[in-house]
Amino acid sequence: MSEDLAAVDVIERVLHAAQRRGGDFAELFVEDRTSRAAVLDQRRVETLASGHEHGAGIRVIAGTTTGFAHTADLSEAGLLAAAEAAATAAHDGRGVSRVALGTPERHRTDYDLSPVGVDKARTVDQLRRADDVARSEGGSLTQVQVSAGGSTRRLLIANSEGLVATDEQVRTRFTVACVAEGDGGMQTGYRPFGTTAGYEQITNDLVEDTARAAARQAITKLAARPAPSGDLPVVLAGGSGGILFHEACGHGLEADAVSGSRARW
Repeated sequence: MSEDLAAVDVIERVLHAAQRRGGDFAELFVEDRTSRAAVLDQRRVETLASGHEHGAGIRVIAGTTTGFAHTADLSEAGLLAAAEAAATAAHDGRGVSRVALGTPERHRTDYDLSPVGVDKARTVDQLRRADDVARSEGGSLTQVQVSAGGSTRRLLIANSEGLVATDEQVRTRFTVACVAEGDGGMQTGYRPFGTTAGYEQITNDLVEDTARAAARQAITKLAARPAPSGDLPVVLAGGSGGILFHEACGHGLEADAVSGSRARW
């Protein structure tokens, strides 16, 4: 995220430019995201990738008209050009007073180790450790895939009502997927771990526990009996049962409502 953008006076100038041709409301949204991913498949490191994305969007509302523009140039000049484009799309000819921002609100995920800053050798060692632990659960495992990664996401939101807020969000993940083969055919096991916290959460104990759980799930399913078929009673408990019903039937009913037809049960 551009360091110049952190200055309140820069944000004020951008929002003023967005409302220069009039408008009831103007808003600036800036995002800067860095990510990393590592994948070990069949004992081979298949992926060691990182990415960086950033951009800004500016929205201007004038009555029932909305103007929007976006840019990947986070310099003041780039943001002012986007603000002018949004203002042109939503102008109503009224002049507006200069925007005055309040005290910035700052938010941040509490973490010790960024998932995009962790040493790559440490991550690869953990991937291999997970592979070894999973395979030690039984010879019926024919495939193990382990992945780790995460992202940091910095946001800035400001609007013509005086709001200005920043947030730094961190996400970390570690997953193990296994395939087992036996007389019962082929079965899979999968165990994900994800958290809105730093990479310090990926401890050696977590790595091993995740690998064992995925391997045991695949191996246990080899001995599972086939599910019965035919007409069977279904009982849904409260809570998660409501989610299941919504996913199975609710979306179809929503489509009926949107199309204007009567919802049918």
